[in-house]
Amino acid sequence: MRIIALATCFLALSVCTAAESLTSGVPVGKRPGPYSFLVATGKERGQSTCFICEQGKKPAVVIFARSLSDPLGKLLLKFDDETGTRKDFKAWMTLLTPKADLDALANWSKTQGLKSVPIGAFEDTDGPPAYLLHKDADVTVMVFANEKVLLNRSFRSGELTLKDVDAMMAEAKTALDKKKE
Repeated sequence: MRIIALATCFLALSVCTAAESLTSGVPVGKRPGPYSFLVATGKERGQSTCFICEQGKKPAVVIFARSLSDPLGKLLLKFDDETGTRKDFKAWMTLLTPKADLDALANWSKTQGLKSVPIGAFEDTDGPPAYLLHKDADVTVMVFANEKVLLNRSFRSGELTLKDVDAMMAEAKTALDKKKE
């Protein structure tokens, strides 16, 4: 009887732990630190660039990813559209990888239909050290303005769905609109 009770408690704890959100990246209210990555698309292609440095106080979204997926592409496409509607707004995606394949990233970006959102690679699967990205976070989205993180969401592998893309975009727009107030 005790074994069954212990097994039930362990199973319940495992399910609750798996369903918990990840704490990953720079906390809300804190300043995102600079980091450079190799850009695969756009005019900066092949260069090591720090968009955090370039944006300064201007609004931006950085997406760190450890794998590429269709939902990630859809999310980036929504931010791609948003770059045309917000003044001084920039969004970009940084793939965390042991070795950058800029051609493959550029092809993936083209397949997704991205026009304005730069895609690049940071050659370390842990990500920039100051960002403290959780090892289980496959995608981390950080919205910031005025040198402060306004929104920070992370998804485990396979957790980012098309439904999440719409919700994430709504949250990002709300955060960006509030920073104007």
